[in-house]
Amino acid sequence: MVDTGVSLAHLSLYEHTSRQLDRLCEVVELGRSDHRHLELLAELLGPDGRNSTGAPPEFFSNVADDTTPVEFSVAFDANGECAVRVLGESVGRRTPCEFLDAIAAGYRLDTSRLDAVSDLFFPHEERQGPFTMWYSLIFRPGRDPKIKVYLNPQISGPTMADSLVSEGFRRLNITGAYDAMIEHALPRGELDNFSFFALDLDRSPLSRVKVYVSHDAAETADVERAAALVPGVDPQQIREFCAVVGGGKGPFEQRPLISSYSFVEGNEDRPSNYSLYLPIRSYVPDDEVARARVHAIMAQYDFDGTKLDEAIAAVTDRPLRNGVGLIAHVSLRIGEFGSGITVYLSSEAYQVMPARRRPVLGIPL
Repeated sequence: MVDTGVSLAHLSLYEHTSRQLDRLCEVVELGRSDHRHLELLAELLGPDGRNSTGAPPEFFSNVADDTTPVEFSVAFDANGECAVRVLGESVGRRTPCEFLDAIAAGYRLDTSRLDAVSDLFFPHEERQGPFTMWYSLIFRPGRDPKIKVYLNPQISGPTMADSLVSEGFRRLNITGAYDAMIEHALPRGELDNFSFFALDLDRSPLSRVKVYVSHDAAETADVERAAALVPGVDPQQIREFCAVVGGGKGPFEQRPLISSYSFVEGNEDRPSNYSLYLPIRSYVPDDEVARARVHAIMAQYDFDGTKLDEAIAAVTDRPLRNGVGLIAHVSLRIGEFGSGITVYLSSEAYQVMPARRRPVLGIPL
């Protein structure tokens, strides 16, 4: 439970988010002697982490609805393991790469793949789209932290996204799957768009290149088709996930569903994993309903829902019915290199988004 002994309005951004992250790491039983999660968060936020959450943020971030440049997630893996992840952006007057430059040597990061495509995603012209580079900090008990970067395929405008991804694939020797990915995930013209190009910054055998596609106004059949590119994906899993978490089969006309494909060494010609991300906050009236839906899908996969409740209590003590967006997204991960469910939790450092009116009794949520 978040400590309410100190007014959150008087906490700095780092104090607010570090307390949440520390408690989330306790939920997944990260060793108390390991403080690298806090060191990395402090470095990511930089000088702006000292700003008060009681004042409007000086710089806008698109990471979260309330402009907090941090979002948390807890990954529940089919093998019984859990991980805490931080999606974040370096805001303020720093360049997007300053955080990376500061930690690369100390965390033995391999930036060779990023270096190979950096000129594509860091153009000299004025940036377009909502971001230049985001980071993912991944913490698992007994392991070193891992770092992933997210690049913006629409950095030079929406019409250039396909070309940037295609050229990025060519430079990283991932060419065989591109045409099939276009056929499966982007058949609807302007309704399907590349939204993220992500790279793990290590060279382990399972280090990934990930590509994300946003599906505007999609129905379940659209993401079933996208998922079918990955061998072994059962379309029934996709249908059930959308029905339970999203409340139906679509069309999902608020925030888009998102597909992602993971490529690992030795499997460059086809994706090894598929993930479906559902922005649950757009399809529920409040977080109490969102929690119930997440519990239902976790039970379907035999995950312990008490861990979810502990994670929620780690970031907030407000009544869940009093806001929407604390539980921001839910994802289903399927494939030979790791399956499971991930729940994304907003920090709400600056604002709790107001709940919506619940439907009339008898109308499905």
